[in-house]
Amino acid sequence: MAIEVFNRYENKYLLDNEAYYKFYNQLLEYMELDDFNKQHEFYSITNLYYDTEHNTLIRNSLAKPKYKEKLRLRAYGVPNQDTKVYLEIKKKVFGLVNKRRTSLKLNEAYDFVATGMEPEFKDYMNKQVIEEIKYFLTRYDLQPKVYLSYDRKALFCKNNRDLRITFDTNIRSRRYDLKMEHGVHGEPLLEPGQWLMEVKAENTIPVWLAKMLSEHQMYRTSFSKYGNEYKKMLKNSKTERESALYA
Repeated sequence: MAIEVFNRYENKYLLDNEAYYKFYNQLLEYMELDDFNKQHEFYSITNLYYDTEHNTLIRNSLAKPKYKEKLRLRAYGVPNQDTKVYLEIKKKVFGLVNKRRTSLKLNEAYDFVATGMEPEFKDYMNKQVIEEIKYFLTRYDLQPKVYLSYDRKALFCKNNRDLRITFDTNIRSRRYDLKMEHGVHGEPLLEPGQWLMEVKAENTIPVWLAKMLSEHQMYRTSFSKYGNEYKKMLKNSKTERESALYA
């Protein structure tokens, strides 16, 4: 059974192609590809983020509070209505990320968020998480807001499965056609040749990794995919308004 509750620290780094290849190749001494990447160079992750009409969740997140939360739907690859996907609440408290998710079929997940009525329980669902999401839905009037997809390469530490490093590229987003089953088209969020690396660990990172990050002069960033998409959307909206004003 897939893990459905996570508690970990996540640190993010933006890399160019040269930095990615150098760092990735050195990591292979200590880490190995996860099962998805043993079959394919990358695997695709697709997400649908929910928010209020006035973007309450992402606006609160960008204010950098001690506590923040979001709700998203996640699939591996492009799902259809009967594909099992994950509906998950992601919280961050004083830097610690807590993620709680349940498997649902895509159509069940759509209906659950749209109506607030929990689906008929099936053996692939996590009942406790469904109850938590049901409560979350009573607190916010949510609607689908942003589609985000990307190609991922992931590694696990050979002697400590709690340490995971992911590399995401080709990040695409859209605020239209918000159906996950409609494919991975959208606007690029990163410049060509850019990678987002995330170091995910339940505790402190090992000495060898800290040393490697220092040697490669890699510094943490607060990059959030949804957050950066929202800021980009605001910037584009402002530019369009100014263009219309002076046209």
